[in-house]
Amino acid sequence: MSTTAVDTVHNAPATFYCAEEPAAHNGSLLGFWLYLMSDCFVFASLFACNAVLGTSYAGGPTAAQALDLPGLAVNTALLLVSSVTFGFAMLEMAREQKGAMLGWLAVSGLLAAAFVGLEIHEFLGMIADGAGPGRSAFLSSFFTLVGTHGLHVTVGILWLIVLMVQSAKYGLNEANVRRLRCLSMFWHFLDLIWVGVFSYVYLAGVLR
Repeated sequence: MSTTAVDTVHNAPATFYCAEEPAAHNGSLLGFWLYLMSDCFVFASLFACNAVLGTSYAGGPTAAQALDLPGLAVNTALLLVSSVTFGFAMLEMAREQKGAMLGWLAVSGLLAAAFVGLEIHEFLGMIADGAGPGRSAFLSSFFTLVGTHGLHVTVGILWLIVLMVQSAKYGLNEANVRRLRCLSMFWHFLDLIWVGVFSYVYLAGVLR
């Protein structure tokens, strides 16, 4: 009887721990979904500002004069392709192919870095041409919206680098898989936001 009691005591904490793991996992994903929804409100506010101020040129350059649509097409392609390659990385993660997953993540990071680099080049070119954020309300709202998105992409790249190092060192353990899934949601979320920026701020802005 005493042996049975001791076994029961030793097994109890292990059973309790296993029961808590799914709750912790689901809680992390739910928390990250809540963060993404809060970020939606941030971008919605910035889109609303651009809608109100989008034609307030104050005698400065209009959207058609200031924005570079051909260069934007290349930038958009880079970010959208990075989302596809990130999807390939998640498929390799599901197959537990760590090397292939890290390879696709590296490609995604490089494409996103190229996107940020071209965006910075666009900003510097506009400022050099006298179309900086202080020139008009339109340009202030443009730089704020596009710059906030670019900042998010930069954070995503840094996050990606950290998770690649952790995955290479510790493997595809439960914590790393959960973090990679959160980053995947973040990555695709930024792509969706950029589609809105591309469609409304650039294309519709040029036609105003």
